[in-house]
Amino acid sequence: MSSPEIASLSWGQVKVQGSTITYKDCKVWPGGSRTWDWRETGTEHSPGVQPADVKEVVEKGVHTLVIGRGMNEALKVLPSTVEYLKKQGIDVRVLQTEQAVKEYNALVAQGVRVGGVFHSTC
Repeated sequence: MSSPEIASLSWGQVKVQGSTITYKDCKVWPGGSRTWDWRETGTEHSPGVQPADVKEVVEKGVHTLVIGRGMNEALKVLPSTVEYLKKQGIDVRVLQTEQAVKEYNALVAQGVRVGGVFHSTC
């Protein structure tokens, strides 16, 4: 099962191939996607993305995880999140969201088992 391509990205909107939903923030993995609701884990722009935010995607068996920090990179990523991913043997890439989507789609095209968490505003 391959990861779905990000079909389009604009401020506050992410469209994922195979989904009829337009997401504000989303999680994607081989075979699926869903809304990334920060309230589930109490995430805020600072201190940022927590291990709990990426655990679900990790459990889908990804080899690489791309994190989109927002259009203006306002979303931080906790060092413990990167450490957690590395301990799981996952290659992690933390980028500005437009760059993250390009990287993610390139990895999808290469057939990599890639997942992503993307913030589409600030």
